[in-house]
Amino acid sequence: MYLGKKVRLERIINRENGRTIIVPMDHGVTLGAVEGLIDMREAVNDMAMGGADAVLMHKGLVRCSHRNAGKDVGLIVHLSASTALSPCGNTKTLVGTVEEGIKHGADCVSVHINLGDPNERLMLTDLGRVAEACDNWHMPLLAMVYARGPQVKNSYDPEVVAHCARVGVELGADIVKVPYTGDIESFSDVVSACCVPVVIAGGERMESTRQILEMVHDSLKAGGAGISVGRNVFQHPSRVNLVKALRSIVHEDADVDQALKVVGE
Repeated sequence: MYLGKKVRLERIINRENGRTIIVPMDHGVTLGAVEGLIDMREAVNDMAMGGADAVLMHKGLVRCSHRNAGKDVGLIVHLSASTALSPCGNTKTLVGTVEEGIKHGADCVSVHINLGDPNERLMLTDLGRVAEACDNWHMPLLAMVYARGPQVKNSYDPEVVAHCARVGVELGADIVKVPYTGDIESFSDVVSACCVPVVIAGGERMESTRQILEMVHDSLKAGGAGISVGRNVFQHPSRVNLVKALRSIVHEDADVDQALKVVGE
């Protein structure tokens, strides 16, 4: 691995345990003004205070969230976008470049692709081109890979998720983000087929804090490398304490009950 990529990855992934806590904040392009992300500087500051390893956002928000003080946090610039207003909302298109990520101080860039979408081939092409540019610039690449399309019956099916993860690895991603399959045994099969860190997505809002913490705890037991969870973190009523609790699980091997106490529940 090139030194530049290694240095950048160490700002996102803990070098001692190979794990990470990433908080995506790219939801505004898809959904508009999202609760929890109105004041971006405050949102990023809360994630940093809690101990997140990195935040993820579109290039235009970097200027709105840069802080001149406080605890440092890694930056991932997201290069893919689509909106909920489009009938082709599952087709992501590139709206940024690796070079722009470098200009904005990114430690990593990310691309989102949806397998099974009628325009899958276009997104795969984009991922391949971004991976090439990342190699040229020694920039880490996170690939968010989901199965979303007319022929996809269950996006959480272990075989489907494993396929998603494998696509990310084979096309050059340094970190792969996929949904959690729901149990330790099946997710361990997903992880074992990947030679790069695999992190889990948060998905829709969960009903309880325990549910969030249990999912994270179990994914780690399966060999996962941590999380890339957005709404279940930045929209939580005690989001700073939740990040602290997640950190206790991901980086300190706490159990769920111990982590709940950190949240105050």
